[in-house]
Amino acid sequence: MLPAVAAEYQPLPPAAATGLSADNWLLHDAAGNRLILYLPGYHAPAHAYYQWVRLLPKQSFRLSFAAAPGLSLFLDNQLVFTAPTAGRYTFDLVRTAPAAQVGQPHLLAVWQPEGYPALGSFSASTATALPVAAATSATTAASALPLLRLPPVQGSNVLLLLLLLLGLLYGVVRSAYPVGLARILQVNELFGSSADPQSFLTRPAFTWLNTALVLLFSLSLALLLTALHTDFSNLPLLQRVLNVPESAIIARVLLYTGLIIIFIISKYLLVELLSYIFDLRLLVNLHYREFLRTTLLLGLLLPIVLLLYLGLNAHWPGVVSLANGCVLLLLTATVLRVARTLHQRASLLNLHLFAYLCATEVLPLAVLLKLIVFTYPA
Repeated sequence: MLPAVAAEYQPLPPAAATGLSADNWLLHDAAGNRLILYLPGYHAPAHAYYQWVRLLPKQSFRLSFAAAPGLSLFLDNQLVFTAPTAGRYTFDLVRTAPAAQVGQPHLLAVWQPEGYPALGSFSASTATALPVAAATSATTAASALPLLRLPPVQGSNVLLLLLLLLGLLYGVVRSAYPVGLARILQVNELFGSSADPQSFLTRPAFTWLNTALVLLFSLSLALLLTALHTDFSNLPLLQRVLNVPESAIIARVLLYTGLIIIFIISKYLLVELLSYIFDLRLLVNLHYREFLRTTLLLGLLLPIVLLLYLGLNAHWPGVVSLANGCVLLLLTATVLRVARTLHQRASLLNLHLFAYLCATEVLPLAVLLKLIVFTYPA
């Protein structure tokens, strides 16, 4: 009988990093002066994160990410990019690395001076590099290496299916409530100058039809926000609360839908509270019904805007500004229409009414424009 001999354990060498991995971010351990693996549930968030990447010869390494103002990228401790404004960027790391060092591992560092980088938004793709002449002409045509990236098209099929479902739901509501929906669609009442009470404004605000239309409006606006990649989780204030990855299209749509529904319901509570403070309780029902009627009517245009955006995004980059402008028009027109309706009942020269309108409409409008429209440059 031969004695059993235990084999000596030999750890495998680390695999060469061929791309950017979402779970291979490193932190700097100040006590040991080393880089350690970052565990989101264990380590506290930091301002700087590191990862080893390998740049292959004759291949571009396009790094796509969402950046808050001031976010900086370092390659081997050399500053290669700083985000001037909030936005989504695509950056080719190969153009910043010396030709002699291509093919070797490089240390990529992401640093956010205020707040924390959105690590979940970082992704990388490699492609065969262009010929030298083509690459030179392309570099000459582009004045800056980082470019704002249009939303990717991998979620277009999901958005189209959800848009089809939204159209079917609108058809069901049209069949179930033909009279009530026709009352909302009376555009002549919306732009009329008569001071007499209109039919929609004299009816209850909370009905089954209005509830269904609020749900459909929230879903349509959520689809448009998801297509525009207006990601609330990239804002420093909400980064750790609404941490939804961009690849989870349905989860983001549901999240935005819930937030919009909460906003519409809380708007009624805000109007009730401030009307009591400013002693304008008689205008509560008129104010909220006009807000609801204008929002639901203009919300019928959102599916059309989303369809144009999905169809023209790959061929006409200006459609991003068009879609953003439609959202801006929706929010601003609602405030102007509410102000006009209230002015017909009581003059806006009344200081109480003017302050009430600023608190209930103008201030929420400014917050929504910052969160939705002006979050990223067009």
